[in-house]
Amino acid sequence: MTDLDGRSFLFILGSSRTGGNAETLAREAALQLPPGVTQRWLRLRDLPLAPFEDHRHPRGYAYPEPSGSEGLLLRATVQATDLVIVSPLYWYSVSADTKLYLDYWSAWLHLPGVAFRSRMVGRTLWAITVTSHEETDKADPLVGTLRSSAEFMGMRWGGALIGHGNRPGDIRADADALTRAKTFFTDCAGMGAECLTGNVES
Repeated sequence: MTDLDGRSFLFILGSSRTGGNAETLAREAALQLPPGVTQRWLRLRDLPLAPFEDHRHPRGYAYPEPSGSEGLLLRATVQATDLVIVSPLYWYSVSADTKLYLDYWSAWLHLPGVAFRSRMVGRTLWAITVTSHEETDKADPLVGTLRSSAEFMGMRWGGALIGHGNRPGDIRADADALTRAKTFFTDCAGMGAECLTGNVES
């Protein structure tokens, strides 16, 4: 048995492109998960969300009960032990679809009877991204966004797997990233904030 046995991984695909570089890298990493791990893959582009409206402060306002795509994403999120955000690096952060999904967390925190934060405490948040830059540190804002989100929610930070590529399929030429993908989830389990797997420029 491994530390991952019996866990449930939810992969949130944030790219506008099916089968993009970040997704390809994520699927390489997922191939190494033990058979006892449940995997679920959700593509945000297939689950459209309305523009987020922040109604936390007006008095007397209650967020509506989530339905449709929002309801599906909420249920899948709280059911997973491990949440993997798979997003290309867009303008040095997560994609627009990914950011919108995270914005909805603000509403879920205030839904009566959901107990969103308490249910997420102790779960693990992971990041997988691909950047067209040679420097891995260009992905620091994306990693910081997700790691800070994990800290705010009381989640464990699993780590970040960073690859390099620009055109579709370029990640296949990043031998280092593909090698790191084979042990990403097992090597990073339990390492938390110290786990950042990418080429660090000297």
